Amino acid sequence: MITHYDITVEGKVQGVFYRASTKEKATQLDIKGFVKNQADGAVFIAAEGSPAQLDQLIAWCRQGPPRAMVKNVQFQAGMVKGYERFEVKH
Repeated sequence: MITHYDITVEGKVQGVFYRASTKEKATQLDIKGFVKNQADGAVFIAAEGSPAQLDQLIAWCRQGPPRAMVKNVQFQAGMVKGYERFEVKH
């Protein structure tokens, strides 16, 4: 069963390759969706996959890439959009 999560990651998560690293991790986990920076300094992720895949992505998000300093990860379920791939949005 495919589930959709909207994930917001706060902390030092811009300028530390968070988006590129998220794309790499999502691709490894076969998760579809996108990641983008937000004006407030957070990173937003729309992710679709199995609950187990999404749990693994959220666990990764709490750490992030080596230079990130994650302070908070919030997520909530949403409507499945049927993304075909995972991409970085600018």
